[in-house]
Amino acid sequence: MPYDEGVADRIRTVLTGHAAISEMRSFGGLSFLLNGNMCCGVLNDELVVRVGPDAYEDCVTQPHARPMDFTGRPMKGWVYIGPDGFGEDDELEGWVARGVEFASSLPVK
Repeated sequence: MPYDEGVADRIRTVLTGHAAISEMRSFGGLSFLLNGNMCCGVLNDELVVRVGPDAYEDCVTQPHARPMDFTGRPMKGWVYIGPDGFGEDDELEGWVARGVEFASSLPVK
């Protein structure tokens, strides 16, 4: 299943005004990068957020969140958010902000 373009458009709206945002298609999804570092994306109809290792344990306990296990193993620092977890704009904005916060802490690529 290709990524949900409606979710991608909502992410684009949230990221409007952030400098140095780019997009990259990968593994059937769409990633959003800040200064070359992935901050969030969409795979199928789920939101993917790079929250970093320090915030990971808290994030996976949030409603509709689960470990990102794209490779078959959980990737610490990355979470999937099911559609019910970002149905409201403020929910999406909160998750995207977490990804932006972590990506902002990384060196520019």
